[in-house]
Amino acid sequence: MNNSLKLLALALTLPAAAAFASGAAPSPETETKIRDLLTGQGYEVTEIEAEDGMFEAEATKDGKAFEFYLNEQLEVVKIEDDSEDDD
Repeated sequence: MNNSLKLLALALTLPAAAAFASGAAPSPETETKIRDLLTGQGYEVTEIEAEDGMFEAEATKDGKAFEFYLNEQLEVVKIEDDSEDDD
């Protein structure tokens, strides 16, 4: 019975992990959590996507653009200043 539960848990987890890794759009619940996290810190979120096994959020604050990288637990693991002109 214990093995059956492990197999069931694995079967339920794999599709979510595959979708996350493939760059699929985050679920509405995940997107809301990320928006709440960043807007609570004064950022205006402009885009959220899943890419390369992480969530990426683009946001602005005080006229500067930033790119946030979050892991599956929605912990910010990296922030890049995205304010430079691409001209």
